[in-house]
Amino acid sequence: MKIKRVEHIAIAVDSLGASIELLRDTFGLSLEYEEQIGQTRLAMLPVGQTYLELLEGQGPESGVTRWIYEKGPGLFHICFEVEDIDGALRELKDKGVESATGNVLIELAELPAGHGAHA
Repeated sequence: MKIKRVEHIAIAVDSLGASIELLRDTFGLSLEYEEQIGQTRLAMLPVGQTYLELLEGQGPESGVTRWIYEKGPGLFHICFEVEDIDGALRELKDKGVESATGNVLIELAELPAGHGAHA
């Protein structure tokens, strides 16, 4: 499997607004966009060729809300951009990799040409 880069690092937060403000005021990071996906509100902040993705649950059924309840706010997952997602998934299956990877989830993404941070 060819990992091209860390596409984003996701952080589960109690307050999207407060977290965006902290990253902006402390580190000078700027918000690229916010969106709602199901019961999760997310914000993407570019950092070089990767992103910080902030996740805030929007109700008790949100996976992020449950995660924070069980584990507290913090690192949620790391997303690797791979060259060939189907090949990467086959390779992981052949290696017998289970879905559990400790306390950090791993996400794989294959992006279309020209897509990505500052493309």
